[in-house]
Amino acid sequence: MTRDVTSLMRPQAIAVVGASATKRAQGNAVIENLLSRDCTRRIIPVHRSAEEIQGLATVASIAELPDGTDLAIASVPAAAATETARALEAKGVKSAIFFASGFTTEAADAFRAFAAGSPMNIQGPNCMGLINLNDGLFLYPATTSSKIRPGKVAFIAQSGSAAITLMNSAEFGISKIVTVGSEFQLTAADYMDWLATDDETVAIGVVLEAIQDPEAFARAAQRIFENGKSLVVLKVGNSEVGSAATLAHTGSMTSDADTYRLYFEANGIATVEDYDELNAALEILSLHGHRPNARTLAIVGISGGQTALACDIAASVGVELARFGEATVRQIGTVSPGTLAQNPIDFGSVTDEAARDIAGTMSAILADEGIDMLAVVQDSQAGLHPKSLESYTTPIDAYCRSADGAAKPIVAISATSEDIHPDIRSRFESHGIPIVSGLREGLVGIRALARPSPRPPVNVAKTRKTDARKSCALALVAEEVASGRTQLTAQSGLEILTSYGIPVARSLVVRDAAEAAARSAEIAFPLAVKVASKDIAHRSELGGVALGVVDMEGIEEAIARIAGNVAKAAPNAIIDGYELQEDVRGDLEAVVGFVASPPFGIKVMVGSGGTLVELTDDLAMALAPLTVAEAETLIAATKLGRRLDGYRNLIPRTDTRPLAELVSDLSLLAQELGARITSCDLNPVMIRAGSGKVATVDVLMTVA
Repeated sequence: MTRDVTSLMRPQAIAVVGASATKRAQGNAVIENLLSRDCTRRIIPVHRSAEEIQGLATVASIAELPDGTDLAIASVPAAAATETARALEAKGVKSAIFFASGFTTEAADAFRAFAAGSPMNIQGPNCMGLINLNDGLFLYPATTSSKIRPGKVAFIAQSGSAAITLMNSAEFGISKIVTVGSEFQLTAADYMDWLATDDETVAIGVVLEAIQDPEAFARAAQRIFENGKSLVVLKVGNSEVGSAATLAHTGSMTSDADTYRLYFEANGIATVEDYDELNAALEILSLHGHRPNARTLAIVGISGGQTALACDIAASVGVELARFGEATVRQIGTVSPGTLAQNPIDFGSVTDEAARDIAGTMSAILADEGIDMLAVVQDSQAGLHPKSLESYTTPIDAYCRSADGAAKPIVAISATSEDIHPDIRSRFESHGIPIVSGLREGLVGIRALARPSPRPPVNVAKTRKTDARKSCALALVAEEVASGRTQLTAQSGLEILTSYGIPVARSLVVRDAAEAAARSAEIAFPLAVKVASKDIAHRSELGGVALGVVDMEGIEEAIARIAGNVAKAAPNAIIDGYELQEDVRGDLEAVVGFVASPPFGIKVMVGSGGTLVELTDDLAMALAPLTVAEAETLIAATKLGRRLDGYRNLIPRTDTRPLAELVSDLSLLAQELGARITSCDLNPVMIRAGSGKVATVDVLMTVA
């Protein structure tokens, strides 16, 4: 459950702990920010000796604060944070903001533990407070930008520097700015939930480094959407790749950035990659809001080069370009006979004004049911020469007339990142057209209009049978972990897969060639022979696999050769035995796997498999669990899927449902066992052309 942060956002009585009577401290900066904006709230500095600070009467201690104090600004060192918080809680203060940084591990643990159990709201530490521009409340410990003005867009940032950057760069009005810092208690989700019902906010931008509680964040995002408001997220710190030491191929080929991307997509949350894109998206969303069904974009302008470049960038950022319908083509031919009626429209290619009706052409485009959004590419830089500005008046006026009464969003984009000319900005905005700087920034902002469609929840039925298979699998894992293993034996892995209905090649493990001779009849020739060792993850890489073994003599030779290869490549590895497996061949090889990604869940992956799996780098992924239909969509997004679809007739067109069923079943296994089985590789999964029949011939499961 989120906490009610009203006492932070709209406090009536504000205590300031840590303001100085002789020098400027952070508490003094907050008082100055409040007083300089004619704050009408009661401000009560706490100081043990000074009778007044900055003209305000003080109290000598926290215990002397008046009852009903809503908020305390705690400008105290890290070492005093927990003690100060205890005193504020004891006095009944509803909320507190802590700016302090530089906590020792012990001090941080103590403060975090206190905050977790306290009924008092605690923002921070290591934050820069908050600003409520609509009410003139600058609870901020530094000088603020003179550029900011009240408006309808809210920012939430974990980083104080991010807030400063956004304040100094936003061209739109701002309602609230919240810096949550280290989130020892309150998180971004608490403020998102409050802003969802704030009448003075229509769009919310969040800059974050991590999400502590994905379920709370998703609930807050959903509440924002249910209240008709917009949300866009900038996730920073995406360059760290998943652990290179991960044994599973699929684990080493993914990263935290993938996890966050899948999480945001699953919850229908629009994302951007930098501050300029965030500002552009919020500029657009503040006027148009999310359009969940908007997908296709038409582009117009007076420069063929700029509109062509805009199309290139649109494709690179995932914005679908519209195709004009026949009726639209005919209408454009009627109103602008000199204009080539295709997307993008280049009005500059027509010099005869009589053959170019910009407003009529745009009306025809906006009437096309296959077009959802319209971008106008128009140079609007602040440094435009007056003659250029004059020459642009005619097309800009036409663009603006087209927007009057338009039901579909129109966005103006100036091609470069230079500031917008104020006259042009005013003209566009007066007609409800947002204008942003930079082609990429503008097109990413347009992409945010059509936020991702959230994934519907997958309901997994629980029965006695499913409970029994889970219990058996967990018991098997516990037994191997107790024996000191960090990865399951191949036999245990195959046994667990079989219990979840995943097709596997028949196999058994023998100690040596003598036992192989006694049991070879249990699996018919031809066979594959593989080393079985808890110390070896990828057996083929060190010569631990022999294929096409057709008789007992071949088994003996294979075991001897594998033993020699292992002794050379991994002399410290202990060989537990040798796996004899039916020699299953396929026309294609897939890799299917999962990796636990707490606290977000489990990533399931599918793509081209085999020994070159990292080199081909062909994976599609989603969060577990997956339906068969969702698994089929994943497969179709890979190069493997194109090959299965009969690419260049290299193999017959192949049914993907058997592989999709395997992926779906593995995702259920991951959902049920992911707390103990932290990663899993099925590589290769053999696929038979045409029928699509699948069989898993190798499994690697790491456990915790």
